Amino acid sequence: MDYDIKDIKSAKEGKLRIEWANQSMPVLNRIRKRFHKEKPLKGNRIAACLHVTTETASLMQTLKAGGARVVLCASNPLSTQDDVAASLVKHDKIPVFAIKGEDNKTYYNHIHLALDIKPQYTMDDGADLVSTLHSDRTDLLKGVIGGTEETTTGIIRLRSMAAEGVLQYPIIAVNDAQTKHLFDNRYGTGQSTVDGIIRSTNRLIAGSNFVVCGYGWCGKGLAMRARGMGSNVIITEVDPIAALEAAMDGFRVMPIMQAARIGDFFCTVTGNINVIRQEHFKVMKDGAIIANSGHFNVELDLGGLEKITKSRKIMRPFVSEHTLENGKRINVLGDGRLINLAAAEGHPSSVMDMSFANQALCVEYMVNTKKSLEKDVYPVPKEIDLAIAKEKLSAMNLKIDRLTAEQKKYLASWSMGT
Repeated sequence: MDYDIKDIKSAKEGKLRIEWANQSMPVLNRIRKRFHKEKPLKGNRIAACLHVTTETASLMQTLKAGGARVVLCASNPLSTQDDVAASLVKHDKIPVFAIKGEDNKTYYNHIHLALDIKPQYTMDDGADLVSTLHSDRTDLLKGVIGGTEETTTGIIRLRSMAAEGVLQYPIIAVNDAQTKHLFDNRYGTGQSTVDGIIRSTNRLIAGSNFVVCGYGWCGKGLAMRARGMGSNVIITEVDPIAALEAAMDGFRVMPIMQAARIGDFFCTVTGNINVIRQEHFKVMKDGAIIANSGHFNVELDLGGLEKITKSRKIMRPFVSEHTLENGKRINVLGDGRLINLAAAEGHPSSVMDMSFANQALCVEYMVNTKKSLEKDVYPVPKEIDLAIAKEKLSAMNLKIDRLTAEQKKYLASWSMGT
């Protein structure tokens, strides 16, 4: 078995951490037991480009239990947990190509190595694997039947490909499932981002001005958690509806240039490019802390920051201090990469339970319906979304009401009024 990881000797620690994560992933555990019995993925090859974490390991174990031949590479150079990668290789015999801190050349080489499996299905987080397939490995496209995409950034790219008519196989937008983005993006990103910022800086959040750039589901979660820790949260937005919602939720809303002058902490969660730019860095307070929790580090104009940087030094792991020409110091966390995985451990396993349950069931769905899907981006089937929600409620020992026959009739009727 071919693989490329940091150190196989760390497999024991990784195995224990995977077991710990599995204790909080009851829905995926139930799916794994069924997959082991039914083997719905038997004979299929899956190339997965995901954050190599304990929760991802649980997903890989589930896919293998279902009969699939699986290979895993990283979807971000800083998100790999090396002991987890080692455990998957040693204990689960799953090929992994991922090393935390790998350079860009190694990162893409690992994607190519994962694609050497000649996948019938792809599983992506950010669409780097899909874009590599469509640009550098087009010879493999004829053998690909379908795929899934985990995150907002990737779906934006895939919908652009579909609109331009270049997407060569159907992909399910797992991120858009309600059991994914309403929970993973909001509660997972909210907690893990604050965790990453605190781990890397050990600075007090309470009493600070905490600027959140973007008020989508990730921004909402981050703003909620930052406020819960006592900060004065400021939202910057380009969408008038999202900005209005932020204001109604009790947050201050202002342009980034205004926020740049008063912020202590800054974190981008927009999925867009150059949200915090050179002109913003110039007016920031001395000692401002800058982070990103979007998928790619392009949300911060790091090139523009370098141009006005007089000197640079590493103050702590994942903290790079830039002394500007004006004498002010700007601290960039995790090289601008998603801080919740660069400096922390990513989302809690209990919320990834639903996200990865969507991944597993959507691959099964595509295997069963491969002949009926066009080359487009599809939503998660509603029945899968509801099934996962019901399983999660059951695992939490929660029960809900059911509609009576009379209520069902009323909801389906137009004639019953006052």
